Amino acid sequence: MRSRYSAYSLALIDYIITTTHPGGPQYQPDRAAWRRQLAVFSEETAFEGLEVLAREPGLIQSWVSFRATLRRGSQDISFAERSLFAVHEGRWLYHSGEPIRDS
Repeated sequence: MRSRYSAYSLALIDYIITTTHPGGPQYQPDRAAWRRQLAVFSEETAFEGLEVLAREPGLIQSWVSFRATLRRGSQDISFAERSLFAVHEGRWLYHSGEPIRDS
């Protein structure tokens, strides 16, 4: 989780792509278009902090809950998510996430 957050903040686009599970909803077969989208997001976003809230380890899948503090210009675009990571071809990859609603 931390490595992907860092990759977004440093615009390490290839790392983001190679750590995304091909069965997940964010995976895009058009790599060129995906790279452009990720680059724009990384360049336009200020990554101000990451807090890992919880981990639910497993053998072939694991959940990580976190809060990311982000800003785009003067707009706060922070969010909290429960992310699913799954093993694919021997590697842990980000699969998908579900929002964590503030209570």
